[in-house]
Amino acid sequence: MPGSPVPSTATPSAPDRPRAARLPSLTGMRFLAALLVFAFHTTFQTRFIGGDPGDALSDCFANAGFYGVTFFFVLSGFVLTWSARPAEGAPRVWRRRLVKIFPNHLVTFVAAAFLMAAGSEVFTTKGVLANLFLVQAWIPEIQVPNTMNAVSWSLSCELFFYLAFPFLLPVLERLSARRLWTVAGVLAALTVLVPAVSSWTVAGTPLPFIADGSLSFEQIWSVYFFPPVRAIEFVLGMIAARLVLTGALPRIGLLPAAVIAVGGYVLNSSVPYLYGVAGTGALWLAPLVVAAAQADVRETASPFRGRVLVRLGELSFAFYMVHGLVVTYGHKWLVADENLSGAAAAALLLAALLTALALALALYSWVEAPAVRRFSAPRAKKPAGPAPAVVPLTALEAGE
Repeated sequence: MPGSPVPSTATPSAPDRPRAARLPSLTGMRFLAALLVFAFHTTFQTRFIGGDPGDALSDCFANAGFYGVTFFFVLSGFVLTWSARPAEGAPRVWRRRLVKIFPNHLVTFVAAAFLMAAGSEVFTTKGVLANLFLVQAWIPEIQVPNTMNAVSWSLSCELFFYLAFPFLLPVLERLSARRLWTVAGVLAALTVLVPAVSSWTVAGTPLPFIADGSLSFEQIWSVYFFPPVRAIEFVLGMIAARLVLTGALPRIGLLPAAVIAVGGYVLNSSVPYLYGVAGTGALWLAPLVVAAAQADVRETASPFRGRVLVRLGELSFAFYMVHGLVVTYGHKWLVADENLSGAAAAALLLAALLTALALALALYSWVEAPAVRRFSAPRAKKPAGPAPAVVPLTALEAGE
């Protein structure tokens, strides 16, 4: 059982405990979330398909990238909590996280530098250093988180989550189910309150290409990029895991959870921009994460557990890290100045997807997986007692 028991004020009746080394449904779902981010980036400013079909795709996937990133943040909190190893010290937690994210980050950072240099793009010292050390999401200047390999801004948030995790987990483990629900309610309210406060109090120069020019980057940054605000989603994922592990959360079917997630996407696509990109997505996606984990624990049917989808899920972090460069420069070199037919544009879009997948496979096979095998675990020691029945799963080892 990961973690430690909650106080006796919580009265779980039938706790769900992991019975398998991995949660394959969550791994498979990771690729679908990464695909949402890809769909957003290929239908927004770097649009591959033009005309009315392109407009329709842009409308359909306008919120997809935001939803996908929220899924990653919720999943990270859930799985790290689910798989927490008793008495594991903070340095070990941090080492495993850094070993997972930094090799892929460094490779794609260097690739971005070469591509930018080849295109005679402007480098700034602040932008380069902030992106290299993954602190770009802390800086409310539009050119900082949107330079180099721009998608790595989310790693800046994840790094903050990982630093905080060893301190947050003991606090949540001491809370009763009732108090966990109370904290979850407060955090849920904050996902609505933060964009409201930002829209009323944060100033800045409006961006003409966002929300019809009604919002500044500073407003968007305070809701979407700022790591402490994004930590709301991470902690909601942690709370969901604690409620499941203590038996305080009822079992949720995958179908109703999927309906909630899809309905939430439609809702978030219909509300004012700041509310749609905020952490409200966590409220609709957390039930799906819970339902998928429960399906794996109970070994019930799950459409996310297929071999191909799980394999793609294992590649999802590498795919996420390379896809932005493929989309940005593929669009710049092949699409932006060309009057392409619909068929040609669709073919290039498919080629971009396949190229990103091929590069992801290479990055995973030659960089990510070897680094994790080599550096994530300490030297083997003779076990002091019986081996655990479960090999804990960490969020990053699942492809996160």
